[in-house]
Amino acid sequence: MMIRPTSLLLAGMLAMLLVGCASTKGKAPAPLYAGPPSPHFDGREFFNPEDKTALANPGGGRMQDGEILSLIKHRGKWPRSVPINRSVPAPRVDGDQLRVTWIGHATTLVQTQGLNILIDPVWAHFNSPIQVRVRPRPRGPGVRLEDLPKIDLVLISHTHIDHLDMQALRYIYDRDKTQIIGGLGIDNLLRRNGMKAIGGEWGQTIPIKTGVDVVVNRAHHWSGRWINDHNLVLWAGYTIVLPGGNIYYAGDTGPGDWAWVADALRARPIRLAILPIGPTHVHSRQPESHITAPQAEALWEKLGMPFALGVHWGTIEMTDQEINGSPDMVHLLIKKHGRPQDRFRTIEAGDSWDVGSTIQEPRPADETCCELDVDNSPLSR
Repeated sequence: MMIRPTSLLLAGMLAMLLVGCASTKGKAPAPLYAGPPSPHFDGREFFNPEDKTALANPGGGRMQDGEILSLIKHRGKWPRSVPINRSVPAPRVDGDQLRVTWIGHATTLVQTQGLNILIDPVWAHFNSPIQVRVRPRPRGPGVRLEDLPKIDLVLISHTHIDHLDMQALRYIYDRDKTQIIGGLGIDNLLRRNGMKAIGGEWGQTIPIKTGVDVVVNRAHHWSGRWINDHNLVLWAGYTIVLPGGNIYYAGDTGPGDWAWVADALRARPIRLAILPIGPTHVHSRQPESHITAPQAEALWEKLGMPFALGVHWGTIEMTDQEINGSPDMVHLLIKKHGRPQDRFRTIEAGDSWDVGSTIQEPRPADETCCELDVDNSPLSR
């Protein structure tokens, strides 16, 4: 029987909605973190401090009537597959040399100071906890899992299935005895899956080795892997403090009140920023859980225009945007604003970038942190 592409898309959206929609049915799982209440923890679940109810439903609220149909009606061009050139990364990169490899979606390999650091590992072909075969990712991983060099450190921004592939992480952990860092509660979640990890609080500094630290940064998002385990693990971004210049990873984040930008500014001077540039909803309401491509470009300018790699695009069909829509928007805005086009890059899955050593000087310390000058002109329709 021939299955229409629209049917596949509907099935895929249904699978994601099953994972991504709040549910009051079923027995609630045991908490994953035990600690006193805080401005972002109520004793059981985590929340965004500016509005506890904003992300009570995933994505900043359920889709409004007609929005799912709008996504289908205005569906952007997504091919069944994208040709990529899979690569085999070098075993190590020493000293202040910095090499970054985009593997796909948010999965990124950072190599510097003799360390191999993997961010948000995902090798699964389907964006579903049960690997429902409805719509495989058209852009496959740019590096085969078995071709990864020995991984010293894994950073997990949150527990969503498009950022945490448990099977791939277990393979890396068993092979390399890797150190894993995530938000509060990740240690208990991974312990249930046979792995050890460090759960960090926003603002906490975790030493890695002499001269290298990881700072857990605030982000505006949510977490969960199934319909009844939302927000039991804290979501985060990261600053990797390095002798050759800091790396800032924003994690998966929406705008919120932009207060998390203060953590980003504290990461300066930044040698490399790894920023999500999508997904952007072109014909429907933008959820609170993701910044848009124009917002990512504005954040980059706010950070002082360091070298930057755009991630979280072109791998999993999540909106009505075309597969390369996010990088196209970012580069259009950079050119329009007369900014250096070689500093903010998007690269193909499997490609590596040897990042320059020039570090932009930070802007004055008294600059306001929390509002961005966003140019939304590419979204006009």
